Amino acid sequence: MWIYLVRRFFALLPTLFGITLVAFVIINLAPGSPIEQKLQAMRFGSLQAESRSGGGAEGRGNQEVNQEVIEALKKQYGFDKPVIVRYGIWLKNLATLDFGRSFTYEEPVIDVIVRKMPVSIQFGVASFLLSYLVCIPLGILKAVKNGEKFDTVSSVMLFMGYSTPSFMLAILLIVLFGGGSFFDWFPINGLVSDGYESLDFWGKISDRVSHFVLPLTCYMIGSFTTLTVLMKNSMLEEVKRDYVRTARSKGLPEKQVLFKHALRNALIPLATGIGHFLSVFFAGSLLIETIFGLDGMGWLSYSSILQRDYNVIMGLLVIQSFLYLIGNIISDFLYVALDPRIDFGSAGK
Repeated sequence: MWIYLVRRFFALLPTLFGITLVAFVIINLAPGSPIEQKLQAMRFGSLQAESRSGGGAEGRGNQEVNQEVIEALKKQYGFDKPVIVRYGIWLKNLATLDFGRSFTYEEPVIDVIVRKMPVSIQFGVASFLLSYLVCIPLGILKAVKNGEKFDTVSSVMLFMGYSTPSFMLAILLIVLFGGGSFFDWFPINGLVSDGYESLDFWGKISDRVSHFVLPLTCYMIGSFTTLTVLMKNSMLEEVKRDYVRTARSKGLPEKQVLFKHALRNALIPLATGIGHFLSVFFAGSLLIETIFGLDGMGWLSYSSILQRDYNVIMGLLVIQSFLYLIGNIISDFLYVALDPRIDFGSAGK
């Protein structure tokens, strides 16, 4: 097992290298570089200044000045070098966890990402824990009551929620419970209220929970149905196996058959998702964050792509890819913990 994990870890590095190389080249060859973004902003500011001053000369010398500005900007941001050279410099800086400076925020990329992480961490961790804590028991219950009224009604409700786009659900929840047309039960903007700091301990908790309810529901709706159905189907598959029939034939109580024998193997398909719990630190949804006024990773990713903030894009890509690859290795540990019959030590022999 340990030899396999060491081999997987060393395979992680070239995989990450390939991801960053392809992404860096594609991003840098795409039209609309940060230089063009800066020049457009400068031209727009210049036109506004001329319109206010009443000047009509749009200057014959503008192109010469612009060319000088272009060269200066290229040198300032390092775009005066070929793409592969810039990648080598970026890779060298990455070895010291230096992702460069954001072109938009004019500060280190890591500081920008860390500042946006609280929103993603809070919603990511909450949705991850609640999904598994609710979906596993619900899936087991649906398997036990397979074909009964509870199973049918809950399946209809789950698939109705799954088929509803998260942003449509967000709008519906705001209309119903956010003071839109019916009930004004939950706030719909930000993480806390304006007077949050003046509240006592329990008041702060109540305020945060009330702000979390609607966006957290939208965050969870997709994975909630998937995990529940996966748990149910996995449990149904296990209870049909010979070892479960043998346990029942020995006269063991049904609860012991289900929870001691069948459940452990039924959890194996869910281990893959549990292994990727690290990705919750970068959970984000542009539409949900926009609707509920949240400033998280979804909005940061979207705005960085629009503004061609290459360093932020690459920083997010590297961290998310690394966490995903580490999650795969953690999943292998969980597979072995749940089913000792799985032997990764013999893999590749």
